[in-house]
Amino acid sequence: MSMRSQVYEWSNLAPEGQEFTLRRTTADLPKALTANREYDLFIGGVGLNITKPAETTATQFIVIEDIACSPTLNGAVQIRINTTDYFQNPDVTDMVGIPGLASPYPRGAPSTVTLDGAGGVDSLVDTDNILKSFDLYPDVYVLPGQTFQILYTPLSSSTLGAAGSTAVVSAFIKYTLYDGPDALIANKLLELGVTINPNNVDWYKRSLIEQQQRSAAASAAAMAATNGGV
Repeated sequence: MSMRSQVYEWSNLAPEGQEFTLRRTTADLPKALTANREYDLFIGGVGLNITKPAETTATQFIVIEDIACSPTLNGAVQIRINTTDYFQNPDVTDMVGIPGLASPYPRGAPSTVTLDGAGGVDSLVDTDNILKSFDLYPDVYVLPGQTFQILYTPLSSSTLGAAGSTAVVSAFIKYTLYDGPDALIANKLLELGVTINPNNVDWYKRSLIEQQQRSAAASAAAMAATNGGV
């Protein structure tokens, strides 16, 4: 398949005794997160990870369409292409990215959690529900041969209360991968200044097919006229 939509969900959950995992299980436990530290969702060494950095080959083109993270811990999510952060402050200084308060994951997630302690047992209690106010527009393009990172940064420690309970947070990315001929079309659309999405890629394919059909029909007509004139 040369064009496919993909989603990736990260959370700070891993089996007991290890900091990261390649596959989630129901027995996973929350891992502590340090305030103001960047965590690479793909290879950050905490929670769910993959085996190698996210990158495009010479025949691939990626369009990042959505990012989000838990509002809890005042977390934020950033896109980094090679060594350049996509989101910056108005004065072009570095920032941690889009806060989960603007793009929460999941939708309706709480901005904070508190320890209940009712009946002598500590439990996490949601305090409110946050709705989305940020859309990733325009989409972010990862060109052939580039590496990219999705970075989650909590501004508060994940350890809550005297009991040392650890909050569970998540982050999310949705993107479309164009491979092979579709990647070539994506690059052509980029040159033309046309938005890269599945509909426009299919439109360009149809345009090429129609152009080839018109050219073949014109060639056939010219050949028939030549043969008829002999």
